[in-house]
Amino acid sequence: MSTTYQNLKDILSSGIYEYFFSGADDSVTLRENELSWKRFQIVPRVMSSPRSVSLEIDFFEKKWPSPFLVAPMAYLGMVHEHGDLGVALASAAQQFGFILSCHATTPLELISSHFLREELRGPLWFQFYPYGSHAEWLSLISRVQRAGYEALVVTVDAPVKWTPKAAIDAGFSVPANCPQPNLSGVPPRGSLTDVLKQAFSWNDLKWLREKCSLPIVIKGVLNPEDASRLCDESLCDAIIVSNHGGRVIDRVIPTAYVLKEIVASVANRVKVLVDSGIRSAHDVAVALALGADAVLIGRPVVAALAEGGAQGVAHLFSRWRDELSAIMAVCGFSTISDFKLNIDIRWPKEHLI
Repeated sequence: MSTTYQNLKDILSSGIYEYFFSGADDSVTLRENELSWKRFQIVPRVMSSPRSVSLEIDFFEKKWPSPFLVAPMAYLGMVHEHGDLGVALASAAQQFGFILSCHATTPLELISSHFLREELRGPLWFQFYPYGSHAEWLSLISRVQRAGYEALVVTVDAPVKWTPKAAIDAGFSVPANCPQPNLSGVPPRGSLTDVLKQAFSWNDLKWLREKCSLPIVIKGVLNPEDASRLCDESLCDAIIVSNHGGRVIDRVIPTAYVLKEIVASVANRVKVLVDSGIRSAHDVAVALALGADAVLIGRPVVAALAEGGAQGVAHLFSRWRDELSAIMAVCGFSTISDFKLNIDIRWPKEHLI
């Protein structure tokens, strides 16, 4: 288990703490996720600091104000009363993108009605697991489209229940009265195993691609061959390189170690995002240097929410924006695209297996 968030044990119940901050089994992947980003080292240029820095990126034929997005996370209402809406408002105010989990405790329409008010903002996406029938998928997607969401994130790396053992041992369970307003009509929803469709296939994705007019983002890709196939068959518009934060299965390769290879296999055919183990703006800089177009942030957001509500999350986002801008300036780059194209990043040999 990461030691970064030990202070939260005084704020959250043991079950909720373990649910959000533990990993699968021995938490090897959880720990390696964090360490892997720190093993890469950036080589800056001197006497080339720009007069100004822009974090703006091009994505889906639009200009995004920054490369940051909040990863989809279930049950944020258990962490703080501000919950999903508080994080969404902080994201919009700080020009971060926001991905709402289908297991959010807040109606998707309420989130979009507030988030979309911001004129200068990041993207608003909706994440779902392929549970239920095709008809139920379409019903949910139709609702998502009407609410103004701009892409559909399909999580494909969690076909089974993933509650960490430490959380179960600590007595965690989703309360029977926990609101899940975005799953109405989906049978039954007592546990995540109940609602996850066990056999989402390539054929299912092809069907979904034909029926869904929103851009499709596939979350949970680790194998370059899978990434290449998604592009070869035009099954998505973006890929999120993710191991679910080390929550689903242990001893899975950290995303930092496969990101560059997946970027190469995609060959600019779709956008590539990454998550899992991102704990600082320095980690974000490494991810961008390795080829990511944007980066998702998860556990740091939960920690900030627990400690300070929406204001704490906004403070975290503001700090990360400032820190990434400073890193780029010190390295001699004024734009994300220039940084990605020209930064010298290295992996010291002593870390190679």
